[in-house]
Amino acid sequence: MATRDSLIRVTDLKKHYHMGAIKALDGVTVDINRGDVMVVIGPSGSGKSTFLRSLNLLEEPTGGAIVFDGVDITRKKYKDESGKMVKLDIDALRQKMGMVFQHFNLFPHMTILENMTLAPIKVKGMEKAKAEEKALSLLDRVGLRDRAGAYPIQLSGGQKQRVAIVRALAMEPEVMLFDEPTSALDPEMVGEVLDVMKELAREGMTMVVVTHEMGFAREVGNRVLFMADGMLLEQGTPEEIFGNPKSPRLQDFLAKVL
Repeated sequence: MATRDSLIRVTDLKKHYHMGAIKALDGVTVDINRGDVMVVIGPSGSGKSTFLRSLNLLEEPTGGAIVFDGVDITRKKYKDESGKMVKLDIDALRQKMGMVFQHFNLFPHMTILENMTLAPIKVKGMEKAKAEEKALSLLDRVGLRDRAGAYPIQLSGGQKQRVAIVRALAMEPEVMLFDEPTSALDPEMVGEVLDVMKELAREGMTMVVVTHEMGFAREVGNRVLFMADGMLLEQGTPEEIFGNPKSPRLQDFLAKVL
């Protein structure tokens, strides 16, 4: 449901391949409000990751609109507050959207601290000392300050994913996008990553999370989207989605995963 707190407004979003033969997204419409913890569930191949990657234009939509902070980011140019046509700065846009992938994407030749400070220094122009201070504070928050001088190969999968999360937070984004952040982890490491995400949710961070972790969706999400075949088939609170699923497709999905 749209409110004046809407941060991202998605309208009739489409992503087609092979001249429309494959419809990865087929008319998705949804509003993401400030403070939402929106969890996207559905079978493999349903369009969940394509939807998430479209929000920051890692996937370029075939059609539809994505309005972020009042600007339709699917357009190359837009009118600013004075009415002047200006070119969309995709890099500036992506600074406002932290992205955490399945596979950490840490630079293996850099220490954890260097991985953390690279973007704040290079992209935001932050002084090195200030960037390092902020990075150490964030690492402290996830219990990894003592690993600042280590290299990614020296960390477990769960530790690497926690670093990936706080590395995204170092850019002070308005929204965090998580693309199946625990799917590449050993089962015993999943909890430590979900704990960090739960803490972010408690602090009011706007989050969109594609996940197969139904417990997280139930416990932490305030809104759940169910996608199948490139379409958004059902959305609601965790209680509505898990306790009273309406579409046969969702009922079938939940019967298999719960």
